[in-house]
Amino acid sequence: MSEEQQVDPQHLRLLEALIFASADPVPEKVMADRLPDDADIPALVSALRALYEGRGVELRKVGAAWAFRTAEDLGPMLNVERTVSRKLSRAAMETMAIVAYHQPVTRAEIEEIRGVSLSKGTIDNLFEAGWIKPKGRRRTPGRPVTWGTTEGFLDQFGLENLDGLPGLEELKAAGLLDKRAAIANIGNAGRADEHDDVFDDGEPLMAEPLDPDDGEEPLGASPD
Repeated sequence: MSEEQQVDPQHLRLLEALIFASADPVPEKVMADRLPDDADIPALVSALRALYEGRGVELRKVGAAWAFRTAEDLGPMLNVERTVSRKLSRAAMETMAIVAYHQPVTRAEIEEIRGVSLSKGTIDNLFEAGWIKPKGRRRTPGRPVTWGTTEGFLDQFGLENLDGLPGLEELKAAGLLDKRAAIANIGNAGRADEHDDVFDDGEPLMAEPLDPDDGEEPLGASPD
């Protein structure tokens, strides 16, 4: 007997409609709250995933939630174009990468890794974009807030979980990590106070080498 036959067909239809109608990936807890009490959520998810396997739209896991997404092999054939009005600046890209690879991480730890003081706008805008969130407080003097990635971050970059993040060698091969970049050069304190916004109108800057002569002040330095 197939998985589709083992579950209640009406429950399966309800789950399908719930995920389809949601603008965001749906956690299993939300499914349990919205479906009848006797609904077997894991079995229903498994059946629905099998039902859509190999179709144009597939059911995919996004962190601890589920969402319908276009089949990966069909992406290049759709030729969908969209206008991106804002692009991440180098500061935001570096900060986002540090949070992703070092979470949970505090603001001070991000500054130590990057070697520059972090403008308030960088954290605020990444938070407003739904890519990072507070993960708790460090049990150290001052109890600083720690930051980590969200399911929105996983969904944005097509990741099921953080295990899908590329390794350092993959980043270098893709040109996304320069040997002098702050995320790799943890001991570098030669960059300056950061005054750039989280977004700018230029091209993505993660692949560009850091310029020690960019006219900015190193972290901790005082102006002349």
